[in-house]
Amino acid sequence: MTSAINPPTSGSTLPDHTQLPESDGTFVKNWQDHPQSILLTDSITPVLKQLHPDSQYCIGQDLGIYWRITDPPERGAEAPDWFYVPNVPLLLNGQTRRSYVLWQEYIAPLIILEFVSGNGNEERDKTPWKGKFWIYEQVIRTPFYGIYEVNKASVEVYELIGGRYQLLAANERGHYAITPLGVELGIWQGQYQNAELPWLRWWDLQGNLLLTGEERAEQESQRAEQEQQRADRLTAQLRALGIEPEA
Repeated sequence: MTSAINPPTSGSTLPDHTQLPESDGTFVKNWQDHPQSILLTDSITPVLKQLHPDSQYCIGQDLGIYWRITDPPERGAEAPDWFYVPNVPLLLNGQTRRSYVLWQEYIAPLIILEFVSGNGNEERDKTPWKGKFWIYEQVIRTPFYGIYEVNKASVEVYELIGGRYQLLAANERGHYAITPLGVELGIWQGQYQNAELPWLRWWDLQGNLLLTGEERAEQESQRAEQEQQRADRLTAQLRALGIEPEA
């Protein structure tokens, strides 16, 4: 088949991200989808800044990926809940992307994540030219595809090997290594934005949880408080010995 990612020929009149619909008019199916996307983005941003000191990367959250021309146009797009593309500019001609257009961008996402709202059939649909699984595997060809089910506290991670998705086995921590990013993906049971849920989260390859900005600030605050408590105890001990600490 002809790849939808092939660059257009010279003089092509294919539409770009400013000319294609940015929504198909559907609603978010699950209230948890939005905070889950924020959690993933917030916690992995320090890693991406290290990988891309030039800021050449893109994260999409419910952003349409256009992979073929159809009528109406939005039928030729999939809108993953979360995806990451390396080595692309943040802006296109000074404009924020309204969608991610493969014939304009050329680079496929490295990882796509879908959050299951129904029974998971839509995310596992292998119907040619229609099913999400088939499109991500055979057309977009994203190297890693994750299917997260909050109600089952589970995530399936597939890697594109030999042109087909192979289901990865979890490591001893129950995580899945996304090697090009130097991170692991897995389920974390805890509270985020006032909700106690099995959230989808990142760890480093040593098994350390990647923290959000708020969690990092809280950790630093606790560390500073512990240092202050140690200093106060030392001051009290010195004074008990008749030694007045220097200011």
